[in-house]
Amino acid sequence: MRRKSQVRQSVAVSAVLLALLFILPLLVVVPFRTALFGRESPVDETEGEPFVSGDLDGETVLRVLDGESVLEMDLGEYLVGVVRAEMPASFQMEALKAQAVAARTYTLYKIQTGGNHGDTAEICTDSTCCQAYIAEERARANWGEAAEENERKVEEAVTGTDGQVVLYGGVPILAVFHSSSAGLTRAAGEVWLNDLPYLQAVTSPEDSDSIPNYYSRIEFTAEAFKQKVLAAYPEADLSGSVSGWLRDAVVDGAGSVAAVSVGGVTVKGSSLRSTLGLRSACFTWEAEDGKLVFFVTGYGHGVGMSQYGANAMAAAGTDYREILTHYYSGVTVEPYQLAGFTKRGEM
Repeated sequence: MRRKSQVRQSVAVSAVLLALLFILPLLVVVPFRTALFGRESPVDETEGEPFVSGDLDGETVLRVLDGESVLEMDLGEYLVGVVRAEMPASFQMEALKAQAVAARTYTLYKIQTGGNHGDTAEICTDSTCCQAYIAEERARANWGEAAEENERKVEEAVTGTDGQVVLYGGVPILAVFHSSSAGLTRAAGEVWLNDLPYLQAVTSPEDSDSIPNYYSRIEFTAEAFKQKVLAAYPEADLSGSVSGWLRDAVVDGAGSVAAVSVGGVTVKGSSLRSTLGLRSACFTWEAEDGKLVFFVTGYGHGVGMSQYGANAMAAAGTDYREILTHYYSGVTVEPYQLAGFTKRGEM
């Protein structure tokens, strides 16, 4: 009997020790579980909610070529990605709205004129072909702590202009835009082959102190300049002193170089800008110590809406419609939808 009693005691002690083995960790962890696992901070249920387009933008479905993939999204969803990429979200709301309308107009213009992608897609995310585009996740990573506010502003710019398009003669225009001008935009015919009545030179209020690299300087050694120019214009004669390589510049009303003689070859200022990688065609140059030094004002081709100019106008109290009708001559801003285009649920 005594032996059985000892066995029972041993079993009881073992059971108690085993229970303590499981209970003690809980006694240690439970009081601190909030600090350890952060359960006291509820997840912000609004962050990351899917964007919902306005009624008009939401009806039009696009096939968007993104690298090798074709994504399906409605016009509003696409425009949010474009505005994220094309204009700083720190800009004034009316400037962002002007950008959203310009981007919507440019998109519809590309679709109506056949685009560049045949039956594959209506538009793409390549800025050298269509417009720049950035997805929300990547944009938020770039924005950091300002992500929530920036995303809210961009989405509001798109939904707040739902369906609004810049029209000339009742049809969407080629609503091109650029970063900043030299105080006056350029007519399309001064930059490209064809002139357009709504893309004419207009004044642009550029706040140079707030524009990064508004004035830029770039220099080329004689050999570097030769290499770039002769690759584009092999007939150019770049012999002798560098001081004689560039001559007879013709400057347009906006202060940009319309044409210049490069080694005896007449070249458009916009073409030389591309060849040399200058920020704009508003440039002068000097020969210094056997080098060519260029002094450049503004950024972009200079045609259509200046984004920094639009922001300055918005800061002065101008609304997005006035901004757009200032930069695009003889236009109206109205709701517009493509006739016969695929609507949501029809694909």
